[in-house]
Amino acid sequence: MTEIQNVSRLINKIHRIGGTAGEQIIKAGVSRGTKIVQSEAKLLVPTNSGRTRNSIRTKVDGLKGSVYTNEPSAVFVEFGTGSVGASNHGGISPNVRPSYRNTPWWFHESMVEGGYLSAYNFFTIDTPVGKFYKTEGQVAQPFMYPALKNNRAKVLAEMEKYLSRKLKEITKWLMLNR
Repeated sequence: MTEIQNVSRLINKIHRIGGTAGEQIIKAGVSRGTKIVQSEAKLLVPTNSGRTRNSIRTKVDGLKGSVYTNEPSAVFVEFGTGSVGASNHGGISPNVRPSYRNTPWWFHESMVEGGYLSAYNFFTIDTPVGKFYKTEGQVAQPFMYPALKNNRAKVLAEMEKYLSRKLKEITKWLMLNR
């Protein structure tokens, strides 16, 4: 908790200096923290194509930094799916309570990038409109939550270091330009 208080104090001091310069410094500090989490999420994401890895982005809005992906399949990777995911979703955020389907389902070959399905030994049916695969889901393979959890202290330390350095620079500049 001391780490958060130190960062909060630095942010308050920079806010008191005021102006857009103070806001930009705070945004830059928050951005540095989000980049740490983004980097780890990109390392942790299990991927065949790189599409999910390449979709992991950061956004800073004032004091709030976000690491996110808009890749539709990423949520299924993070939390798992079906009865398989319900029975094996360790490592996901304790603040999230996914609802899992408990019955098997079928999906068409066009719904998945080619070449990856043969490794999973799905039960299949060939039809006039293509091949269908039966599944009961997949285990969770969290990458976003662990990236945040694993780097909490590092993010706060980086922000504290950056904001402290900038506060010293501002103070020095103010003293020289009285």
